[in-house]
Amino acid sequence: MARKVEISRRLQQRAERFLPGGVNSPVRAFRAVGGDAPFVVRGEGSHIFDADGNVYIDYVGSWGPMILGHAAPGVVEAVTRAGRKGTSFGASTPGEADLAEIVISAFPHVEKVRFVNSGTEATMSAIRLARAYTRRNYIVKFEGCYHGHADALLVKAGSGVATLGIPGSAGVPEEFTQFTLALPFNDTDALEQAFTKFRRQIACVIVEPVVGNMGCVPPGSGYLEALRAITRREQSLLIFDEVMTGFRLAFGGAQELYGITPDLTTMGKIIGGGLPVGAYGGPTEIMNLVAPLGPMYQAGTLSGNPLAMAAGLATLEYLREHKQEIYPRLERLSRELVTGVAAAAKQAAIPISSNRVGSMFTWFFAPGPITDWGSASKADTEAFARFFRSMLDAGVYLPPSQFEAAFLSAAHLEEDVRQTVEAAKQAFQLVNA
Repeated sequence: MARKVEISRRLQQRAERFLPGGVNSPVRAFRAVGGDAPFVVRGEGSHIFDADGNVYIDYVGSWGPMILGHAAPGVVEAVTRAGRKGTSFGASTPGEADLAEIVISAFPHVEKVRFVNSGTEATMSAIRLARAYTRRNYIVKFEGCYHGHADALLVKAGSGVATLGIPGSAGVPEEFTQFTLALPFNDTDALEQAFTKFRRQIACVIVEPVVGNMGCVPPGSGYLEALRAITRREQSLLIFDEVMTGFRLAFGGAQELYGITPDLTTMGKIIGGGLPVGAYGGPTEIMNLVAPLGPMYQAGTLSGNPLAMAAGLATLEYLREHKQEIYPRLERLSRELVTGVAAAAKQAAIPISSNRVGSMFTWFFAPGPITDWGSASKADTEAFARFFRSMLDAGVYLPPSQFEAAFLSAAHLEEDVRQTVEAAKQAFQLVNA
């Protein structure tokens, strides 16, 4: 049954008078999937509610941070208490060190951390720090990995090995990306060739250890180990962008799951409990280059905002106290969900490839395997759009793009999974129509 959209449609039309495309982040416009985007007015547990009264099982979770579900009581209470004392001071507060301590406890190589306001700020600052530490200019990123919208990272990767950066957005001069090398993900040989071509010139390699921004794409066997070995040999820093995976795949993120220690780690999303926050951290030797101790300048009026610190601390404390039950349950429910939908697709003769690591997952409308941007980009986006719209009508909210990871939270129930699989069975019939 089609959902109600009249109020959301009017809200969208009004928003378009004041905001570019009526949105403050492009994916919310639903341009990739069509149809009317819901205007969300409330969240509770595993569900969100829109202005038209529709209710959805939510697998976006604000793009990852809502690991405890929406309006988790302990988080709401912590933010309320903090807000009564003041919302921002532009001065140090005790909560900053409290949150830093628990973040550092989860990542063994992180001895000091700097809080910022977003994942974009975290990655751009970590790269600046890597350049300051190594005194080199070039950076390596991987095709399909998104590290925020800083100019040097908005690079459209070329097809050759160690292709020099070509701006992937209007308004980014080529000069800003000339030191960015974009390589294929899961290709160790390409990285070796880049280091041969730009010997002793590469400051860092930045990678999503499990990619979430071309859909969920895990590292191949031995790939992260190879990145670590090559960067160590070449005296280049390895940066794990754990904005999405940190505290998501395990309490200690992807580096705990895979047993790899990077030089720097960037974080966001979950560490703010749903409020805007980011962070970057590493060994004291490197972090002491950050002002006011060292020459690498980075600042922010709202960095360490007391509301974000309170929300993050409440979230991480809960995860730490309950990690022995939360992470195994997330693994089990996510496996049931992903395999259930994949089985429904197979029954309907729809070729899909499922990728999942922990509670991050994507169903690609392609036969697979999906291991990099080259294979992900071959997915049938029109079939995905039909599937997405049908699932939305059935009360299941998935990422409105084939190339975004979905997330399960600790608030999801067996019944949510069952309803989602049943909705998928009906949706696949429409995909075939």
